[in-house]
Amino acid sequence: MQKSSLIGLEAVLAVARCQSFRRAANELGLSTTAVSNAVAGLETRLGARLFHRTTRSVALTEAGEHFVARIAPALSEIRGAMEETTSKRHLPIGTLRINASLGAVRMVFAPFILEYLRRYPDMKVEIVTEGRMIDIVAEGFDAGIRQSEMVPQDMVRIPIDGDLRMAVVGSPGHFARFPAPASPAELSKHPCVRARFPSGAPSRWEFSHHGEAINVEVSGPLTLDDPGLMREAALAGVGLAYLADWYVRDDLAAGRLVRVLQDWTPSYPGLALYYPPGRQLPAGLRAFVDLIRELSPRLLSRA
Repeated sequence: MQKSSLIGLEAVLAVARCQSFRRAANELGLSTTAVSNAVAGLETRLGARLFHRTTRSVALTEAGEHFVARIAPALSEIRGAMEETTSKRHLPIGTLRINASLGAVRMVFAPFILEYLRRYPDMKVEIVTEGRMIDIVAEGFDAGIRQSEMVPQDMVRIPIDGDLRMAVVGSPGHFARFPAPASPAELSKHPCVRARFPSGAPSRWEFSHHGEAINVEVSGPLTLDDPGLMREAALAGVGLAYLADWYVRDDLAAGRLVRVLQDWTPSYPGLALYYPPGRQLPAGLRAFVDLIRELSPRLLSRA
């Protein structure tokens, strides 16, 4: 069987499964044009139309349904033979595409991503960071990394760490000018580094004390959407910042930042890797899942 014919068969199955040339292209790692041309070429060789196409939908013709039913088992056998052969390699090979928030990447980069590349030199990792949630399947990603409570319910979820605790921090110089607040209400006396959601809405600082939840909208001279920059602003004495304590753990230990309102700051579910269910995991993603399950308990025990 010619290579071009095999690609055409895979393209037909992917389009039939996804009911979309674009989603099929993302799944196969090809351009939409390449998938369309492969299907069209196969239809020409067969002398039969396999799909009804409109601007809004794609559906199999009667001939297409019969064709897919006949080739699907055969291609499954071919893929199985290839995967069995590949599985005999000790190291996975390919590209792992991950979508995540910038904050999540900062947290997992050194302990997980760099370790993954060290262990699997034949793998490449492509990370795209953005604040908004996306459909990782439609956008062609293997997996996503987000705060656990943000992960869609229909995804497989692999916890990466324990709960995240928030922290209100400021530089020693800041507290030389302003007394430490004894309650969230006293934040109105302090300049603060404000945060903004990806939607553009300002983020309120959330507190909890004796079961009572309190949301405070702070004011200050600087508004940012990157926790790393918020940390730098706090270190520079611009004002108080509200961050996950992971970002400032070393600064607090070294005395570069001072923590206040610790009894008021809540904790949130930690990060999770997630991916769609119902399919055999690619070797590269399986290796990353196994790495997270191996390393997460060790990292938590050191925290």
